Amino acid sequence: MQIALLPRIKKDTHDTHLDKTTPTSYRLQRLSGMSLFATLSPRELKIIDGMLHDRQYLANEIIFDEGEEGQALYIILSGVVSINRRREHGDEFIANLTEGNFFGDVALLDNSPRSAQAKAAENCEVAVFFRADFSSLLETNAVIGYKISLELARLNSRRLRDSLDDVSRSEAL
Repeated sequence: MQIALLPRIKKDTHDTHLDKTTPTSYRLQRLSGMSLFATLSPRELKIIDGMLHDRQYLANEIIFDEGEEGQALYIILSGVVSINRRREHGDEFIANLTEGNFFGDVALLDNSPRSAQAKAAENCEVAVFFRADFSSLLETNAVIGYKISLELARLNSRRLRDSLDDVSRSEAL
């Protein structure tokens, strides 16, 4: 009996295209391009990547509901997530978020209830960063936790400024 040996195919370690067959590599490339993680080194990104949990949602599936306790930040790896708020006259559309965006970030910092509903507008895959993991990160890798906290503070400052600008413009009308 003869056994044929096939040559081993070497993977080019310098290839920069997004390889979806290697989830960790693909996710690391996505994370490195996000403002939230822009100040992290490749080593620090790998630490964060190891703390993320993959979740898949079907179209129209609720990711979290308005009023629920916030437990995690969600990073959209593929698909579209719709953010809506309940109003007396029905749901108010806030935004559609796509691949590369994140939402639920305030949950990393406090226990306040969710201010809106997040629902998969189409099948989507997200990476979830739980508050418990973020708290652990602050204890074990304070520098990484500080960098992420600083980016969250900057993001929320921008959101507050934008909201105040919107209020000022609407009052001027």
